[in-house]
Amino acid sequence: MTAGTERTAGWRELLGAGNLGVVVLVCLGPWLHAADALLITTMMPAIVAEIGGERLVAWNFALYEVGSIVAGAAGGLVAMRAGLRLPMAAAAVIFALGCAVAVAAPAMPVLLAGRVAQGAGGGGLIALSYVAVGRLFPGPLMPRAMAALSLTWGASAFIGPLAGGLFVTWANWQAGFAFFGLQAAGLAVWIWFGLRSVPEPERVAGARLPWRRLGLLAVAILAVAFAGIVISAGWMAAALGLGLAALAFFARMDGRAGADRLWPRGALDPRGAAGAAILMVLALNVATMGVATYGPILLERIHATPPLVSGYLVAIVSIAWTASAVLVAGADERHDPRIIAIGIAVVAGSVALSIHAVPQGPLWLVGLAMLMEGAGYGMAWTFILRRGGRLVAAGDDERFAAALPTVGRLGYALGASFVGILANRAGFAEAAGPAEMQQVARAIFAGSLPVAVLGCLAMTRFVTARR
Repeated sequence: MTAGTERTAGWRELLGAGNLGVVVLVCLGPWLHAADALLITTMMPAIVAEIGGERLVAWNFALYEVGSIVAGAAGGLVAMRAGLRLPMAAAAVIFALGCAVAVAAPAMPVLLAGRVAQGAGGGGLIALSYVAVGRLFPGPLMPRAMAALSLTWGASAFIGPLAGGLFVTWANWQAGFAFFGLQAAGLAVWIWFGLRSVPEPERVAGARLPWRRLGLLAVAILAVAFAGIVISAGWMAAALGLGLAALAFFARMDGRAGADRLWPRGALDPRGAAGAAILMVLALNVATMGVATYGPILLERIHATPPLVSGYLVAIVSIAWTASAVLVAGADERHDPRIIAIGIAVVAGSVALSIHAVPQGPLWLVGLAMLMEGAGYGMAWTFILRRGGRLVAAGDDERFAAALPTVGRLGYALGASFVGILANRAGFAEAAGPAEMQQVARAIFAGSLPVAVLGCLAMTRFVTARR
């Protein structure tokens, strides 16, 4: 059977032959990261009431992303140098220590330190989980393994906030962090012993962690995070400009590096497979942040939508992502370009539909836009990883696997700042009634549409690329 017609294994093959334990182990990392990221949203009022720090609330999310993106960027290189077992166990330990710091935090600055550690551990676990899928489940098993990761993300979207609410109601917020910290500690032990007998390819030696580039990336993400937090449009634009400049400098330095590259060769060149895939994911994630950032408040102020209903409308994205990923997981490799193209086009279509649906309604049309976004991502994501891993330069497949989720989270950080600028320029802070808020909604999604189109252009290059 040729590479172009390689079949995809079924669920029975993935979960049989001793694979079940490894599948669960690989999925637990993304579960911890995603659920913990959402856990704090429902716990934050109780946290502030006990330890204060109202002005620093937004940094709980921003610093978590900083740790996640920086650690994720290093994940591929670390796996190439040290294998999977030690780095994954270390990432789980770092996550657990971050939770322990949060449990003991007497004030908000200490909690923020714990959030950085949680983000770093979780980001490392995610990047290494994607590397593990390519390394432990190659060929026919990969799409099913990726679908299992999507199921994990979908579950996290519901259980994370629910868990936070339950702990605050029946115990306290410290118990929420302790709950996830104990899971991470258990995962570290499981990884250390569970992956002991798993064969790994020859490790790449001679490359040190590029601390200077990682520091530059951290500065870039901090600037972008600050842009997403400040209210002033001028400061927001300045911080975003600084972040983009630092990010471009990081990417240029990394592109000129040798064995210690963090990203695959050609990451900045959209004419090649790696660059096209990275630009595609980055652009689409920026373009779809309008709903995640402003969706609930826009629906409340325009349509008087109850918070619970708004929350479930936004959650449709996760549900549709999971369902779509599971439905297409059995597709043969020869269909990868078509499935990716359809999925990305559907995501872009959701942004276009939101220009009308969010300000005008009805709510079922908003739900359709959310369904399109999630379903499109679910269709495309698995096969982006599979196709990209086969098209990138020799030896860069694991760098690509680790870079993909990291670039995705970078897109979310950039997108939050970008739509914030769009909202502020449209008069979000001054909008007094539904009519003014409708104009804000149109500005957000109309401004995001060109970025989605850029993602589609990158997609056409990616699906037609040849090695």
